[in-house]
Amino acid sequence: MSLCHAQKHHVVCVPFPAQGHVNPLMQFAKLLHCKGIHITFVNTEFNHRRLVRSLGPEFVNRQPDFRFETIPDGLPHSDSDATQDIPPLCDSTQKNCFAPFKELLKKLNSSAEVLPVSCVIADGTTCFAVKAAKELGIPSFQLWTASACGFQGYLQFDELVKRGFIPFKDENSICDDTLDTHIDWIPRMKNMRLKDIPSFIRVTDLNDIMFNFLGSEARHCLTSSSIILNTFQELDSEVLDAIRAKNPNIYTVGPLHLLGRHFLEKESERSGLSLWKNDTECIQWLDKWEPNSVIYVNYGSITVMSEQHLKEFAWGLANSKHPFLWIVRPDVVKGEASANLPQEFLDEVKNRTFITSWCPQSQVLAHPSIAVFLTHCGWNSTIESIAAGVPMICWPFFAEQPTNCRYACANWGIGMEVNHDVKREEIEALVNEAIKGEKGKKMRQKGLEWKEKAMKATDIGGSSYNDFNRFLEEVLHYDM
Repeated sequence: MSLCHAQKHHVVCVPFPAQGHVNPLMQFAKLLHCKGIHITFVNTEFNHRRLVRSLGPEFVNRQPDFRFETIPDGLPHSDSDATQDIPPLCDSTQKNCFAPFKELLKKLNSSAEVLPVSCVIADGTTCFAVKAAKELGIPSFQLWTASACGFQGYLQFDELVKRGFIPFKDENSICDDTLDTHIDWIPRMKNMRLKDIPSFIRVTDLNDIMFNFLGSEARHCLTSSSIILNTFQELDSEVLDAIRAKNPNIYTVGPLHLLGRHFLEKESERSGLSLWKNDTECIQWLDKWEPNSVIYVNYGSITVMSEQHLKEFAWGLANSKHPFLWIVRPDVVKGEASANLPQEFLDEVKNRTFITSWCPQSQVLAHPSIAVFLTHCGWNSTIESIAAGVPMICWPFFAEQPTNCRYACANWGIGMEVNHDVKREEIEALVNEAIKGEKGKKMRQKGLEWKEKAMKATDIGGSSYNDFNRFLEEVLHYDM
């Protein structure tokens, strides 16, 4: 009997096709696989090609009971090694992915090589997968891969329209003091301003693709039979209470990479799925520095900026005189195929910097030399920073990143925010404060407290550990 037929359950996992979504769903899929569940992981054809370039064809064919399948995303063919333009991607997945995914489920259910599908675990922003599963009578659950506070923010989009906040009158009102308006009526969310709500509310037209996509996907996710969140109860208790008031079937299973320490032997196995090739040499470079001395800088997989802002970051880091590990994606400068740093800057920092295009982030953050994380505040980065006890300098770009930034700075006490119009003097001052100042000392202490709580939540008997096992029991209930 083959391994896959010896198993009793077959789970199909469907991430939204972007790095920040693929990563946590892969982490979760690995945990389920460790419990003897056959996994089919469904990427888009575009991301599958990137995955093969990053990890090699042998990776996607190495385990008979952990298979990869693909569906088209509906966009024109491309072989670029960068995240696709997000608004067209959101629009296309919503319109074009239902039919091919439904056909894939039918194919799997009629295959002699794998068991029939027990259930589908869909990304919180892939409601097409839930719809397809429902039409075929297959149970489904959703993993909301962003933050709990971001989820609660997206759920307010309709109410913001009813209260007259949206749409904005014109472009000027999106940029003026209107965004400083305090919002005190969102259940269990404190200290919020309009600028702290996910950025897709900043529209003058209610037909905006991203406003409609995220608002509708969040509302649909709320009605899911069960919602899985990559957070832990102690971190997000108030927001989780508000979400549970509308859907009590909530599982908090994070931080996922910490939970994985009970089931996966190697640290590298606990990571998600990188669509870029990781540069592991940076870990050896970090080994030569003193504890709490290095700045780690990474803007995630989607953030883009102007060439001027890149230079301001560069000189701010250089002028701080501290060593830094800087992740500079080739496509980080808007509209450019590569990011060009001034030679004068490279000469200035050559003995105290490591610049590369991608790295194994959770390993980097766990390294004792890291003092502070200059981040875009994407949720994977934020929860990994919390798990490592590393404070943050926050430069949110879009989506729920401003919400995460607000929570890090105002609620959790582990962050300082950078003005969106980056200036080198501010970067230098914030870095020095984070490493040598009183505010930095307080943030590090608070960071260590949250790290301890994250470890406790994912330890045997902790809230996340128990929720994962509760969810596993629910999946195993669907016995084929």
